[in-house]
Amino acid sequence: MRIALFVTCLADTMFPEAAKATVRLLERLGHEVVFPEGQTCCGQMHVNTGYLDEALPLVRRHVRTFDPYDVVVAPSGSCVGSVRHQHTMVARRAGDERLASQAEAVSARTYELSELLTDVLGIEDVGAYYPHRVTYHPTCHSLRMLRVGDRPLRLLRRVRGLTLVELPAAEQCCGFGGTFAVKNADTSTAMMADKMRHVLATGADVCTAGDVSCLMHIGGGLSRLRAGVSTVHLAEILASTEAS
Repeated sequence: MRIALFVTCLADTMFPEAAKATVRLLERLGHEVVFPEGQTCCGQMHVNTGYLDEALPLVRRHVRTFDPYDVVVAPSGSCVGSVRHQHTMVARRAGDERLASQAEAVSARTYELSELLTDVLGIEDVGAYYPHRVTYHPTCHSLRMLRVGDRPLRLLRRVRGLTLVELPAAEQCCGFGGTFAVKNADTSTAMMADKMRHVLATGADVCTAGDVSCLMHIGGGLSRLRAGVSTVHLAEILASTEAS
């Protein structure tokens, strides 16, 4: 299968290993991964902060860039959530029904990584090996917008060497929320403290998730505590093998 990688801003600029791991994993499974160079921000930040007019050109560019591809994947529930739940709305609000129709079609072919693996490719055992004690944080957008459910957990349970431990209050937000963490810093920090306490209670070596944004937030707090717990994107775990 030929799959287009929607890299996302954070992965592209700050956490490229998540994107690289997505490519390694899919290529190991026998698929061709292409990187459309015309892609930019999907506009999620603009929409979430009320700048819908400014988001419109980004939606147009995203649709134009990914329209030629039958399948699009992103290592981010947040950005896939934006494509699915915001792009058509932004286009329709602007009175551009043709763009709205195209955006709807592209969004239907766009998947978060665990969705692509389980629902489209029909695979749960990806041949990964990761000898660590791991806990999984279900990020808000993947949980509430995409409803990925237990897909990431099913994938993690099939990783050889991995011990999966349940995260207490797992569905509780970590406090990042993009600009929420900037505009409501005190509340965000308090929420992060709760999340860190739950992560540490598991005794895990690694906290994983499907969004580098939340991992950045949680990981920043854990590093300041010098807790010895690392944050690793789901794609990096699934891409790991005994040889890597």
